Amino acid sequence: MSAPIFDVVVIGGGLHGLSAALHIARQGKRVVVIERHWTGRHASGATAAGVRTLNRDRRELDLSLEALDMWHNMAALVGDDCGFHAHGQICVAETEQGLAKLATRVEGLRAAGYTHEELIDAAELRRLLPALSPHCVGASMVRRDGAADPHRALRAFRASAEAAGVTLVEHCAVMDLRRQGADWCVVTERGEWVAPAVVNAAGAWSARIAAMAGDEIPLDTKSSMMMVSERLRPFIKPVVAIVGRSLSFKQSDQGTLVIGGGLQGTPNLERETSTARMRVLAKGAHAATDLFPMVRDIRIVRVWAGLEAKTEDLLPVVGPSPNAPGLFHAFGFSGHGFELVPVVGALMADLVLRGSTSRPIEALQATRLMGGQP
Repeated sequence: MSAPIFDVVVIGGGLHGLSAALHIARQGKRVVVIERHWTGRHASGATAAGVRTLNRDRRELDLSLEALDMWHNMAALVGDDCGFHAHGQICVAETEQGLAKLATRVEGLRAAGYTHEELIDAAELRRLLPALSPHCVGASMVRRDGAADPHRALRAFRASAEAAGVTLVEHCAVMDLRRQGADWCVVTERGEWVAPAVVNAAGAWSARIAAMAGDEIPLDTKSSMMMVSERLRPFIKPVVAIVGRSLSFKQSDQGTLVIGGGLQGTPNLERETSTARMRVLAKGAHAATDLFPMVRDIRIVRVWAGLEAKTEDLLPVVGPSPNAPGLFHAFGFSGHGFELVPVVGALMADLVLRGSTSRPIEALQATRLMGGQP
C-alpha cells in the first residue's frame, strides 16, 4: 500500500498545530495533522487562556500585538470568538519600588514607539478593581488584553481546520522522519505520510521530532498549575498579576476564580504526566488572598497541571529548520503561547508556502539555542 501523499504534515494537534494546518489549508494545500493522543491533550487543554501583551518580552512583542488584533476579530477566523473578553490585564504593584519598576518599563516602551501599556494610579486601580486590598499603590495595564476559553478555542480551531479540508489523525505517534527524494516521509505507528513540508508543533516532544531530522535543540519541560474555586458573585473583570510574585487571577463567566501564574508542578515526559504540588499551589492562594482579602474563605474545587515545553530563554522556537529543508518549527512557548496561536499559524503558512515571512521572527530562530546566533 502506498503512503498517503499530502502537501504538508503537521505533527502535533494542539492549538498551534491546528492553527498552522488551518492557515495552510485555506490556501489550497492538502494538510494532515498527526497527533499522538487527541487534540489539546497537554498544554492547549490545560492553559489559563490568557490573551496577554502586557509584560511581553520585546523579542516577541510585535508578534503578540498582531495576535491581539487577530483575537479581537477571532470570529472571522474560526467562526467563534472562543469566549474572548477584552477586559484588560493588570500588573499590580504593592510597593513604590514595584511601581517604579513598572514605570521604567512603560517609559522604555513609549521611547521605542509602543503605546499599548499604560501606568495607572491607585485611584484608577481601585475603580477597575474595587475589591483590591488598599495596600496596593498602582499598576501597569493593557486595556485591550483579556482572556478566552481554551476549550472553545480548541473546538473552533479543530472544526475550522476540518472544514478547510485538513485530515486529522489522532492516537498516532510519530516514530521517525526520513527523506524520500525531495519529500519527507513521516513514519508513524499507523503507517507513513509523505509530503514536501513538515511543521513540528509537537509541544513538549518537539525536540525529539527535531532530532529525527538532525536539529539538536535543547528543550526542557514545565508543569504549570492552576486551581479553580467555587462560583462567586461577579466582582472582577480584568486578569490580575502582581509585580515580583507568581499570580494570575481572573473570574470566569461562570463565576469561578481561575488562579495560576506560573506555579510549577512535577512534569514527567516519559510517563506523559504532570502532577500538582499542593504546597506550591498554596503560594498562589496566599498571593490571591493578599490582593483580594474577600476570597480568603472560598473553597477550591479543582486543581490541575499541564505538561508543556520550556526553552532556556523562555521564548519559543519559531521558524525553519537550520539543517533540514522543508521542516518548520513552532514549539517551546514556555507557558505563554496561547495568545500567539493565530499569528503563529499565519506565519507558518508564510514559511511553508512562500519560504519566508515578513513577520519578525529573527530572535526566535532555533540557532540561538544551538550555539549559533539568530
